[in-house]
Amino acid sequence: MYLLFMKKLVLCICFWGLQTVTAAEPPLKIGVAGLTHGHVDWVFTAHQRGEIEIVGIAERNQQLAAVYANRYKLSPTLFHSTVDQMLDASRPEAVTSFSDTYAHLEIVRACAPRGIHVMVEKPLAVSMKHAREMKKLAEKYQIQVLTNYETSWYATTEKAYDLLHAGKIGDVRKVVVHDGHKGPKKIGVPSTFLEWLTDPKLNGAGALMDFGCYGANLSTWLLKGERPLSVTCIAQRFNEADHPKVDDEATIIVAYPSVQVIIQASWNWPIGRKDMEIYGLTGAIYADNARQLRVRMAKGYDGFDEEKMELAPRAQPFDDPFRVLTQVVRDKIRLAPFDLYSLENNMLVMEILEAAKNSARSGKTVRL
Repeated sequence: MYLLFMKKLVLCICFWGLQTVTAAEPPLKIGVAGLTHGHVDWVFTAHQRGEIEIVGIAERNQQLAAVYANRYKLSPTLFHSTVDQMLDASRPEAVTSFSDTYAHLEIVRACAPRGIHVMVEKPLAVSMKHAREMKKLAEKYQIQVLTNYETSWYATTEKAYDLLHAGKIGDVRKVVVHDGHKGPKKIGVPSTFLEWLTDPKLNGAGALMDFGCYGANLSTWLLKGERPLSVTCIAQRFNEADHPKVDDEATIIVAYPSVQVIIQASWNWPIGRKDMEIYGLTGAIYADNARQLRVRMAKGYDGFDEEKMELAPRAQPFDDPFRVLTQVVRDKIRLAPFDLYSLENNMLVMEILEAAKNSARSGKTVRL
């Protein structure tokens, strides 16, 4: 009797396990548009985990395509010279862009009429003109256009937002965001990446676009989409030898009715950084990196009590951009208003960046 019971139990367990496997969703079919962005390895790592399936890759540079084919043991049949060819041959559910920023519009032009969703690397576009057309296409063809920032995955980004809106430090008055490194050439980015990062047409600017976008994205999220009153920017070039055509140092001041945001974007930091400070009436939040956060509560004139936090990674799917993309495409999650990935957030980011470029050129504050 006992043996019969155990056999039935094993059969039940095996059947339940089979149901679990077959009930699991298949990986999202992804097309990769461009390989010149230094972050492109992220998509191949996700592919190796089995969470997405790369069904096509578009890259004109055949030598570069061969490098990635060899590195990740990819079939030659995956590769195509143009985005249109790749889309027609592979029919992906979504496309992730790892091209220069100027090509983002071209990619959305190809994907939108086919009903294919798009995720680009930050920033959304090189200009407001490009961004407006991308938004128009997304709305006409009802596709998602997401923008991926590294800081969107940070546990400290989420925690800082929650603490601020729980009233932990009182009403916010100032946000300071620092982003950058020693410069793309000094940190050794591939030549195919460096070539367009330092091209004012293909990148839209230099450090101003490359790292200024982080602060604009974060502040738009923290302030729940509030529109700025004005933007003032100083952009300079300190390293002429490495960046002869674009700025490598930018400070952007974004004024709101009751908040001031200072964005410091640099290719001259001695130590790479992506950190943020939020100052309220009764305390301050310091998001030092992806996992470490400090809260200081004011005590007297210059005293404070400090709490240090070591945070676990963000909960899935928000710990990984490809998981977010999958869940959004399959309508498993709806992004909150002005979410870090959202088109509405990044349209405002582009407005801030465009105003910053105009301010830097004119030497005047630009009112929005």
